[in-house]
Amino acid sequence: MKSILKTAFIIGLTLFSVASFAQNKMQNLDELINTTDPAWPLVQKWLDSAKNKVQVLECDTAMAKNALYNAQLSTYATLGAVIYHTGGIMIDNGWLRILGSGSAKLSRSVPEWNKGKSIKEYGDQPEFYLVADDAIGGFFAINYGAFGTDLKSVYYLAPNSLKWESLGLGYTEFLRFCLDGDLSDFYKGLRWSTWDQFIANLDGNKSYSFKPYLWTEAGMDINKVSRKLVPTEELYQFNLTKQRELNPAGVIEKH
Repeated sequence: MKSILKTAFIIGLTLFSVASFAQNKMQNLDELINTTDPAWPLVQKWLDSAKNKVQVLECDTAMAKNALYNAQLSTYATLGAVIYHTGGIMIDNGWLRILGSGSAKLSRSVPEWNKGKSIKEYGDQPEFYLVADDAIGGFFAINYGAFGTDLKSVYYLAPNSLKWESLGLGYTEFLRFCLDGDLSDFYKGLRWSTWDQFIANLDGNKSYSFKPYLWTEAGMDINKVSRKLVPTEELYQFNLTKQRELNPAGVIEKH
């Protein structure tokens, strides 16, 4: 009887330890909200002086707390500050969407958008982390090992190559580029002549799909292809499927 009780006790203790570890793996909000040196005041200055057209989407307090907790990021970090203080940021009338904690116009929060893509469950350590996308099906992600040894660099899944291209920027530098950089040059060849007439009222959860595909020779001229609005989720999955078809060896394509 003693041995049975001892075994039961050990099993119970083990289960308790596993449960405790699972619970302790996630930091609570008090640990994540940095009150001594938060990044937001500096981010706010960058937003206020931005050269490009910027719309900071309204932030819902409950959604912001939930998103920050699920992302497990400190507000000391720029990305944590963007999640906690914005529902997202629209650049150039929404051509470029920087994810935050979600809003009516851009309902995808950073952790929610990554679940099922870069992570299985909240609290998982990702190999990459999706943080922004654009109206033409391009996606931006922070590299945590999936794309190479340049950890924390932002990569762009370009719709005209279906390859992850390193921008050579960390997230903070990427954000500043979105606010002040030459986006016309970055998107050279990827904006049709009347693009700005279509973007202002675009739902942040939709993106344009093109035919012929932009990565084909027939789709090289953006002004000569047809375009169709589709859910951004659908386009992301489609692009990954096509990327695998073009690269059956399974190696992540990148520049």
